[in-house]
Amino acid sequence: MTRLEQPFYARKAQTLAPALLGKIVVRRLESAHSENGYVYLSGIIVETEAYGDVAERDLACHGDRANGGQPTPRTQIMFGPAGFAYVYFTYGMHWMFNVVTGETGRAGAVLLRALQPVMGVEEMRLRRNGRILTELTNGPAKLAQALAIDQSLNGANLCAADGVIWIEDAPPIPTEHIAVGPRIGLGKTPEPWLSMPWRYWIKDNSFVSK
Repeated sequence: MTRLEQPFYARKAQTLAPALLGKIVVRRLESAHSENGYVYLSGIIVETEAYGDVAERDLACHGDRANGGQPTPRTQIMFGPAGFAYVYFTYGMHWMFNVVTGETGRAGAVLLRALQPVMGVEEMRLRRNGRILTELTNGPAKLAQALAIDQSLNGANLCAADGVIWIEDAPPIPTEHIAVGPRIGLGKTPEPWLSMPWRYWIKDNSFVSK
């Protein structure tokens, strides 16, 4: 498989989010029980959400909402360059994995909301307390737990040849197989941002979040 390169990510979040569907996230972990010293966990991206990267600030986007739309120590990664990981902690218990998008200087990212497991399913089960297959990665916090994604990966270069997390290319999902709707869990975000149809998922896929 071919790793996606930086130009692939350097476009608007609302364009990249559906384009990421069907691509494959790969996480490499050190393992004393593996012959080559590593274990690989992977999954097909089946659900995404786009944040920021628009002319008028997206008040659901961390980078646009905080500090008058200017970078903060927490959101600096979101302002580019594209192709890096933005990992943040939420609700005092969950990590969320995002891909930075667009042009440098403007906040933009795509949240990976759900994966369809491919490699390392038993390792994922251990990290997800023995959950059944369809519940291992069917949500952003779940997939982060299953793939051992945490603060240590914030700012990781997804295009680096020696990286421990990356996204591999795969055939695009036909437009007619992609569903679109409002983003989830935005709390008190005002309109019109609350209802913006910037969530994308593969229709009838059993690994999409509930």
